[in-house]
Amino acid sequence: MSIKDIQEEIVGEFSMFDDWMQRYEYMIELGKSLPLIDEEYKTDDNLIKGCQSKVWVHAELKGDKLCFTADSDAIITKGIIAILVRAFSNQSPKDIIEAGTQFIDEIGLKEHLSPTRANGLVNMIKQLKMYAIAYQTQLN
Repeated sequence: MSIKDIQEEIVGEFSMFDDWMQRYEYMIELGKSLPLIDEEYKTDDNLIKGCQSKVWVHAELKGDKLCFTADSDAIITKGIIAILVRAFSNQSPKDIIEAGTQFIDEIGLKEHLSPTRANGLVNMIKQLKMYAIAYQTQLN
């Protein structure tokens, strides 16, 4: 599946819920299904800077696809990173770099987060794209 297809699938899932309490509950459920980062990667190097909660992300190139694992110490934040990992993991670095993130706006995520969480979300996306740039450079 392409990143765009996955993003559209996520937008579709969120549109099934009538209110934000249901969407938060769904995000918490998504967080529980997150491919968890190995304890050895829960280091300061893998911490996302600018997040209110602790969020660790590890990237690994498998073949020509970039695979992400992550974890957070907060349930909502874990749900947010789970959405991003689902959208961008197992894709080529080039596709991740070029991918848009308007699906975040389509599900209304930014507007329903506190300013510090919304800032953290932007930093999570930035970090995933930075990993993609780093691995794309290795592939060239």
